[in-house]
Amino acid sequence: MKVEQIYTGCLAHAAYYIENKGEAAIFDPLREVAPYIKRAEKDNAQIKYVFETHFHADFVSGHLDLHQKTGAQIVFGPGAKPNYEAITAQDGQFFSIGDYQVKVIHTPGHTMESTTYLLIDEAGKEHGIITGDTLFIGDVGRPDLAQHVVSELTEEKLAGHLYDSLRNKIMPLSDTLIVYPNHGAGSACGKKMSKETTDTLGNQKKTNYALRADMSKDEFIKELLDGLTTPPGYFPKNVLMNIQGYESFDKVKHNAENPLTPDEFEAVANVSQALILDTRNANDFAKAFIPNSINIGLDGNYAPWVGELITNIEQEILLVTEEGKQEEAITRLARVGYDHVIGYLKGGFTSWKNTEKEIDSIERISCEAFERMYNENRLLFIDVRKKSEFDAEHVEGSINIPLNQLSERLAEIPKDRSFILFCGGGYRSMIAASMLKQRGYESFADVLGGFKSIKETQVKISQYVCPSTLL
Repeated sequence: MKVEQIYTGCLAHAAYYIENKGEAAIFDPLREVAPYIKRAEKDNAQIKYVFETHFHADFVSGHLDLHQKTGAQIVFGPGAKPNYEAITAQDGQFFSIGDYQVKVIHTPGHTMESTTYLLIDEAGKEHGIITGDTLFIGDVGRPDLAQHVVSELTEEKLAGHLYDSLRNKIMPLSDTLIVYPNHGAGSACGKKMSKETTDTLGNQKKTNYALRADMSKDEFIKELLDGLTTPPGYFPKNVLMNIQGYESFDKVKHNAENPLTPDEFEAVANVSQALILDTRNANDFAKAFIPNSINIGLDGNYAPWVGELITNIEQEILLVTEEGKQEEAITRLARVGYDHVIGYLKGGFTSWKNTEKEIDSIERISCEAFERMYNENRLLFIDVRKKSEFDAEHVEGSINIPLNQLSERLAEIPKDRSFILFCGGGYRSMIAASMLKQRGYESFADVLGGFKSIKETQVKISQYVCPSTLL
């Protein structure tokens, strides 16, 4: 059976394409739909359906634009109530793609409308299941997202529904089926996802903690909810966009592709409430940047961190990118619903630097310099990694303020005392540094290479890293 996974690593997202006899279907597409249309054109196929496994929280889906551009019918599972034309399928309903069949299996739990699609080939053989966020490789979907949209739901109730869906709808299926999930490792939609992006259902029954045959519902709920972190703030907003509808990606992109000279950029920044978002890598940003810029680099988890840290999804944004990277920056923002880019710096930061306009910088120190400061000065050391990373091993005497909590915990960072920032490798700590600069902090430095570099020095780790004696 012809099933193609179209994987986007920066969101740990998988869409799927199937085609038979000139008919095609797309499952859980991203917002920029041109790649899917081109893929179908390569097969001289017409996209007949766009199947959605649920109302996604971590990205804005491309179903509406695909419908508008190709006429494909949008299909949701039972209970879905979108504010636009779509098929709300029944449990057990079949859809044909050429000689292929797609069977709807309602699997509530991650959300109440969550649906798994069983793929059946031209010979009538069951081939695989497209599971959305119901079943991942090594994990299952977190059950606390829908409650932020539907108030009467609780994570315990959703987890109970998920237990029933897995036991009654998924686990009775053939062990030979290939599992095609919506996400892989790195997604915030689960907590133990594998780096593998497909597997057989039989192997998942053996290795996935959530599919243990002897697990009671109470045990399942307890294990599933244990260690569940707060979801990123933009998740409920993306859910609502996917339910209610949104502006076409083409229009969002057209509005954003507005090149501004340094003078024009400065003028717009001065008269608007726009946030200046610099997407260059951390090293380049640290050396020189436009004052009050926030650095979230394209070379990392750019869109998820934007969604985590820029709490107002309607925020107007001015972009600073490497020359030629503005389209990528705009596209990746639109994937998570940040549709209000109003322009970008023409010629990149070089054009700004070639003027006499003000610039700022952030000091970055080597791990050797960090060692000297640690041993001699006893400065304040702030680790912005996740709590789980910090708990595993950390610099003895350091303070853990995870990046996604920085704005709420500024009172813990004194402006009258020097401090050193670091994270795992330098990406997150530069985001933190730029945020602190914007808020008036001056007496600090960032560690080049982060905790990873600190560990690789020749100094005795026991002097300042104490994995066995956690704070």
